[in-house]
Parts: sequence; structure tokens; C-alpha cells
Amino acid sequence: MDELICNAPNPLVLAIDQGTHASRALVFDRHGHALSSAVAPVTIAYPNPDWAEQDGNEIVHSVRMAMGQALHALGARQRDLVAAGLSIQRASATCWDRLTGEPLSPIFSWQDRRAHAWIDELQAHADAVHRKTGLFLSPHYGASKLRWAMDRLPAVRAALAANTLCWGPLASFVVFRLCTERPFLADPQCAARTQLWNLHTHDWDPELLELFGLPQGFLPRSVPTCHAWGTLTAQGSSIPLTAVNGDQSAAVFAFGWPESDSAYINIGTSAFVQRALEQFPGHVPRQLTGVILDDGATRVYMVEGNVNGAGTALEWVSKELGIAQLTEKLPPWLARPEEPPLFLNGIAGLGGPFWQAEFPSRFVGEGEPWQKAVAVVESIAFLLQANIDHMNKYVPAAKRIRISGGVSLLDGLCRRLACISGLPVHRRDDPEASARGIAYLAALRPAQWNTDVHEMIFPVQTDSGLRQRYRRWRELMAQSTGI
Repeated sequence: MDELICNAPNPLVLAIDQGTHASRALVFDRHGHALSSAVAPVTIAYPNPDWAEQDGNEIVHSVRMAMGQALHALGARQRDLVAAGLSIQRASATCWDRLTGEPLSPIFSWQDRRAHAWIDELQAHADAVHRKTGLFLSPHYGASKLRWAMDRLPAVRAALAANTLCWGPLASFVVFRLCTERPFLADPQCAARTQLWNLHTHDWDPELLELFGLPQGFLPRSVPTCHAWGTLTAQGSSIPLTAVNGDQSAAVFAFGWPESDSAYINIGTSAFVQRALEQFPGHVPRQLTGVILDDGATRVYMVEGNVNGAGTALEWVSKELGIAQLTEKLPPWLARPEEPPLFLNGIAGLGGPFWQAEFPSRFVGEGEPWQKAVAVVESIAFLLQANIDHMNKYVPAAKRIRISGGVSLLDGLCRRLACISGLPVHRRDDPEASARGIAYLAALRPAQWNTDVHEMIFPVQTDSGLRQRYRRWRELMAQSTGI
């Protein structure tokens, strides 16, 4: 595989980015330039409170459709395709049949919290789970959903009895269905998000399986991020799949090898701040740790803080206050000098470093609807900064922030983040960070990758009012959460 990529005169790489609302396929050249792309939408259902489900066959079909369209647009250059990579939703999980490949359950979205009451009964084991997995005990991860499926779905129980059950990350199901070899494998990042994978042994943990009441022998084999996964076929082309990673993890590699002194922030439906480290950071209380790359020789670890109420919070305030076309209205509102109220943002539950699944969101202070919308944007910056503040106790302080994602296109958000963090914020014009990052890994990490892109830098500017609001917000959060 190495020789195939290195010796090809004009090698191309296919990147598949399977997300909550769409599957994308892009083809990149050896420098990270996109030559073709296609997108196929997917649906998500919320049949009950706390439930979020997707259809496995629909997702597979959407990936195939996007791949076919992206390859068709290449024309004769299809022959230059030498590798492919897959980035995908990390914490979504599902069950399927080993013989037929057909789903035995819905895909339980990462947003799904149906087992929250059951998992609360395991809180006495929360610290042990965190130390083993790098994750907080949470219904967002796969283990409790697989247990729910085993207890509630006859098809899953029948496959278990017949020894034909497969279950695990969504990534493993998609690879199983797309590759001609039907491999049953899991990468470190997606495996970890089941909350059954041991961060220290880099494999499934028998004690965690026992804790969640799940039988051994039905999870995929754990392999590195960069691995001979199998062969994809589309438009008559056969393409080796050489890298699989979670979407947020892949995004860190969009501009090449990650910088150890940069904090990487990606803001979409939710938001994440990650620090990439080549040495295992050890136990980091109240935040997440994991492996974002394993190529068989080198591992890159991460410390991660997450914000649930990012794009979801903007959707909430738009509906709550009846503000149509909020995205278009926010830029001038964020530039106005009037002081907004504070917003204690528990939309979709508090993530790091507070970790409260049920938290009442509320405004503190009065304001017009536009000021409340600004307060919600500020709360996203405040939650990100709270994660950075906590992270700095355990890892060397960052020298800059690199930011991406749809919500990062709000200049007013980037300026606020630079002010309260005291770090310049670098924003590159790249809406396809996850796809470009997985292409970089699949292409064996070319030396020159995605270098000729526009970058906007938001310098640190003094805003005493904003910094005072952050201190006051932090005091109110401490009073409300004890953290």
C-alpha cells in the first residue's frame, strides 16, 4: 500500500465523511485539494423523549450514493484512486447479523439517552469507568444502548442465541457493509466511544462488559486507525480502505500533523476542544482522554472537553424567542456594544467540565431578544473557555486556538474567544475538516498538505466588560453545579 501511494504519479484519495444529517464523499489529490464531491442526506428520528435513531440501510445507501457521484465526476481520473478513508459519528452504535449484514436494531445515535435512568444505577463505578476508558459514565455512549437492545429487541436476542450477532460502533457496521471482504473491525476512537474499550490495554475490557451485563465474543476486532481495512467498490473501481476514525478526531488532521501547542476547537451541533499529545497524558479528571491516531507505530492521544449546547443552543433560542433566520442576524448583533444578559447553557445537558445531564438553562438579567441571542453565543465561548481553563491544569498551556466548524464562521464568537482565552484564534476556510483529515491519514500523511488556504487570525483584544461577564458567569455556574 505504501508503495502504491508513493509511486503513483498523480495519486488520488477518496474521503467518506458520514455525519448525523448527511454522508459526504470527496476526492483529494496528494496536496489536499478537493477535485470532486457529493453529498447524500440522511434522516434521524426522535420517536420518544431521549431517543434518537437512524436507519442502517439508509446510511449505507447514502454512502454508496455519495461515493458513486463523487467518483463519476472524476471521469478518467478514477484510475488514479489509490486509497480511501472513512470519518464517522463516534458514539453511535448498532447491532446487525453476521451472515446477512442486515440491521437488527436501529442505529442508536450519539444523541440518544434512552438508558439514562438505568445507567444512573452504575454511578458507584463512574470513577473506575473513567479511569479505564477516558470517558465519563454516560448514556450518550454505546454500552448502555447495546444492553437496551439485548434486553428489548427479539431480533438481537435471537442472533445472540444463534451466535450470529455483531454489535459495536456505527463505523464497524458501515465498514462491514461497504467492504467486499466484510471485515469485522473497530478503530480506537470509535471503539472507545462504546465505553467498553480499555484505554490502557487498547482492547475490549472483560470487566466493563461484565459491568454492563454484555456477553463477550460479539464485538469487532480492535485494530489501528491506519490499517488494511478492506476494499471499497464504486463505479467499477476497487479502492483500498486504509484509515477509519471518528469525525472530530479526523478533523484535527485537516491541515496535516497536529501541533502540540495548539488547542483545536470544532463547533457544529456540539463543540469540542482538543489537545493532541504524543505522550499519554494520564488521568484527567472531568474531561475525556483517548487515542485519535494509531498507525501501528505511532499513537497520538487527546484530551478533550465538550460543549453540548453549541449549534443546538442556537436552534433552541431561535425557536424559543421566535427569531427567524438567526444565523444571518447574529453578525451585526454580535458587533453591537450593548451588554447582553448571561445565559447558563444546559441545552442537551452540561458536558465538560461540569457533567450534569439535567441542568436548567436560564438567562440571568434582562435583555431584548437580540441581546439574549448574543448571550447564547457568549455562553458557547464561556463553556469552551471553562474547558480550556480546566485542561490547563493537566497539559501545557496552548499558544493558539485553531477553530473550525459551521458556528465558527461567526466572527463575533471568535473575537470573544480570543479575548477571554488570551490566545489568538486562527480560523481557516475549510468546511470539510473531517473529510480532509481522514484523507490525510489515508494518504499516509503527505509532507505538503492543505497549505495554500486562507487563514483569518483574530488577535487578543482587551474587553473588560466581556471578561467581567465571564467571571460572573463562572461564579454562577459554580453556585449551580458545585464545580
